[in-house]
Amino acid sequence: MKVHTYEKAFLAVGLAVLLVCGVALVYATVARGIHLPGQAGRIDPRRVYQTPPFDKPGVKEVGPGHYQAVIVSQTWAFVPPVIRVPVNARITFIATTVDVIHGFNVEGTRLNMMLVPGQISRNSYRFHTPGEYLVICHEYCGLGHHAMAGKVVVEGHDGEDH
Repeated sequence: MKVHTYEKAFLAVGLAVLLVCGVALVYATVARGIHLPGQAGRIDPRRVYQTPPFDKPGVKEVGPGHYQAVIVSQTWAFVPPVIRVPVNARITFIATTVDVIHGFNVEGTRLNMMLVPGQISRNSYRFHTPGEYLVICHEYCGLGHHAMAGKVVVEGHDGEDH
């Protein structure tokens, strides 16, 4: 008799965990708007360098105080390796990769994206402190993974690095 009681308790706990996970998933999707990008966020990974905006990686001003940083990752490098932006500007990072899964993590910030071949990743951030911020790949991408790094240089109001 006791065996059935333990089995019922185990099944009840398992069902409760599944229900909590299901509710959390629905909440994240509906209430918070967290979801995977749709087809509009995909490109052919073999044609990244021929597809705008990735045909001209780098930083450009798209409005007053708003910049767009287009980044392409490839085996063991970020293109461009250095991103220069002004302090307090809103920066929209648009990134993808041409070969394998890479990460794009700006140390000391909440900027953290997974880059999947052909998938366009977007994230915005505002740097309030001038300086250099290390960019690392946080997804193992092969033998040269440990050397895959770049940097974001945030320049002060006078245009000089601090």
